[in-house]
Amino acid sequence: MLTEASVQHVVKHSMSYGFVLTQPFAFYVDAYPVLENQMIKESNTLYYGQHNQSVKILQHKLANLSFFSQPIDGDFGIYTEYALKKFQKEHDLMVSGRADKQTVEKLIVEERNEQLTPLREIDAALYPGETGKDIEKIQNALQYFGYYEMEVDGIFGPVTAQALLAFQRDNGVTPEERVDDATIEAFFAKKNESVEAKEDLPEHAKPEPEQTAHSTTEKTEKVEEPEKTIPKPAKKAAAAVEPAAVIQTAKQLIGSPYTWGGTSPDGFDCSGLIQYIYQTHGIKLPRTVNELWNASKPVESPSIGDFVFFETYKQGPSHMGIYVGDGKFLHAGESRGVEISDMENPYWNPRYLGAKRVSIQP
Repeated sequence: MLTEASVQHVVKHSMSYGFVLTQPFAFYVDAYPVLENQMIKESNTLYYGQHNQSVKILQHKLANLSFFSQPIDGDFGIYTEYALKKFQKEHDLMVSGRADKQTVEKLIVEERNEQLTPLREIDAALYPGETGKDIEKIQNALQYFGYYEMEVDGIFGPVTAQALLAFQRDNGVTPEERVDDATIEAFFAKKNESVEAKEDLPEHAKPEPEQTAHSTTEKTEKVEEPEKTIPKPAKKAAAAVEPAAVIQTAKQLIGSPYTWGGTSPDGFDCSGLIQYIYQTHGIKLPRTVNELWNASKPVESPSIGDFVFFETYKQGPSHMGIYVGDGKFLHAGESRGVEISDMENPYWNPRYLGAKRVSIQP
């Protein structure tokens, strides 16, 4: 249940703190996307014929991702169902037209990416008094996490500065009125579920541990799994690295979770995974998908160990993996972490841009 403690945690840094706490609940949800996330996650499956605040949030998220263009009225009608089915189809989900748990989680991830991805385009520190699109990107991110509720105007003024300082203090960044690399990385490291603020909630409001698909009311014998060996970066540069060795290392990382901006087995994004794999062999590679695209040479068809690139949330290369043979590639996917996927999958196939090969320079 979304509690008053949850709401207060989100708005506690607002300039108008006293004002917003006097507003109807709908004000909070409309003003703070993280509260939207919490409310829709706590809803049961949404489906055709319903009419409530959670459906309104669903429509809002679909509209933010350009799947829904009708009035946001909280009425789960034919247009909402059509938009949801289109979203499910494009993200390789079961096309049911119902907003189940998996679909809702994917919506939250995609909206979060939509808000945070533009931060990667900021290539210089930002200071109070500056204006422009880069400031708008920061304001959008601060607003997403509940630190900024004013108009996104692209002006680094006192309100933006206060919101920025509050975000920095809460997320382990030295508080100072500037946007630097450490601040931007903190946005990507911040979990989407931060609104729950479990330490701020009363005990009865904390969510119960999630049951797995194998949970039963009877006790079952625990099966000990063999300890997984995680490859570590090499301290010395390798003279050469064989594709088979790269694939062997990559497969040891299957099952590692996905984390936007992640570069370790605790959590990878797609290019962070590639960089880590090669680091274990003493090879240093560029960090981002775009840099790896530019640093590699195109090949007509992929061979084992080649990079394969895809166009997903923006124009141009935005996702990548390593070709492992038999029409499959290994990558860090948002839904299931590091895994092997089929390139003929209806989601990946139309988004495939091509294969490239990197010239290794240890």
